[in-house]
Amino acid sequence: MNLARRIRSWPVWMLMGLVVVVLLTIGTTRDDGPRTQSERIDAISKRVACPTCDGESVYVSRASAAESIRNQIARDVAAGALTDDEIIGNIAGAFQARVLLVPRATGLDALVWVLPIAVGVCAVAGLAAAFRRWRLQQGAVPSDDDRALVEELLAGGRIDDDEEVL
Repeated sequence: MNLARRIRSWPVWMLMGLVVVVLLTIGTTRDDGPRTQSERIDAISKRVACPTCDGESVYVSRASAAESIRNQIARDVAAGALTDDEIIGNIAGAFQARVLLVPRATGLDALVWVLPIAVGVCAVAGLAAAFRRWRLQQGAVPSDDDRALVEELLAGGRIDDDEEVL
């Protein structure tokens, strides 16, 4: 590959990588949260797991424990003193269990979201580097020693047992 072409393509890849990072950052930090109290109650209820049901959110479940949690969420939202995360934290503390259906986007829980993406990007980059290396190796020019060895073999010459062939 031409050196000038390689130099020209490098900034393009860096720009594309920067755009991806910016878009991922905007997507993970943007908050289009609910605007009304009922939307906020529903949004919080969808993030909390029912403590007596298997895999259902408080929003979906009709169990008595889920009803009491929904009522508590409604009271906390109506009071207006707590954020969504604080309300969920209070519920988790009351039930002494992990009640989050969706991991938080901070701390160790963020790895649940970021790690698969990072592994995928690294895998694609590794494959691209390997394919590029293989392509460059296929177009490699043989050395003079390689040519001399091939000519000797084609001419009917014999390789000594002491010589090492790679």
